[in-house]
Amino acid sequence: MRSLRRELARIWAVVTDRPRWQLVFACVVSAWTLAWVVGQGIAPPMSPLEVPKALLDWAGAPVGWLEAAEAWARDPSRWWVFSVLAVCGGLLWSATTERAQLTALYGWLIVMAAAEGIGYHPAIFRAIIAMAVFIAILWLLSLPGKVSVMNNRVTLVPRDVIRAGVTAAVIAALVPVLTLGLVVVRLVRPYVTRPPKVVVPRAREPQEQKKTLVRD
Repeated sequence: MRSLRRELARIWAVVTDRPRWQLVFACVVSAWTLAWVVGQGIAPPMSPLEVPKALLDWAGAPVGWLEAAEAWARDPSRWWVFSVLAVCGGLLWSATTERAQLTALYGWLIVMAAAEGIGYHPAIFRAIIAMAVFIAILWLLSLPGKVSVMNNRVTLVPRDVIRAGVTAAVIAALVPVLTLGLVVVRLVRPYVTRPPKVVVPRAREPQEQKKTLVRD
């Protein structure tokens, strides 16, 4: 259990450690997706475009163009297009790594676009299934391979495939709660006592040792 908490804390640190412009973009997508997910508990459930439409309507800005986009997306003839979009969103989730986290954000945007046409549950289920099937295929392809210490080729290792898939899933799942988590961390930070940092003395290089020699 402790190792799980440490791993989650490490992934959270990775998610928040990104360039400033990416963090701002991630917070905007996070707030949008969280409002959309929470809005599913409202009767009737909110669509992704209804989130910015509510804000613009509250600010007195025109929302006719959003209503036109909603009507266009809900045309039954475009149902298969948004189904394919949901699958693409799940594949973008599966392509997420610790160094390439933008794919998780793009995946959520595409899933929300798909949900505008086919609904919340169909879009989310298609994205999750696409991600799980893709990772399962890679895991099955990695089973016949034998990894050798002297092997210098790119190959699939079952353990590494599972680890990469779990990391991608966790990073994608953290997107909706990123903004809320940053706010909570900022509020709690002044009240948290951190252990002192242990300073480990750095070993001197041979050149530095020669410079410190004193001749009589």
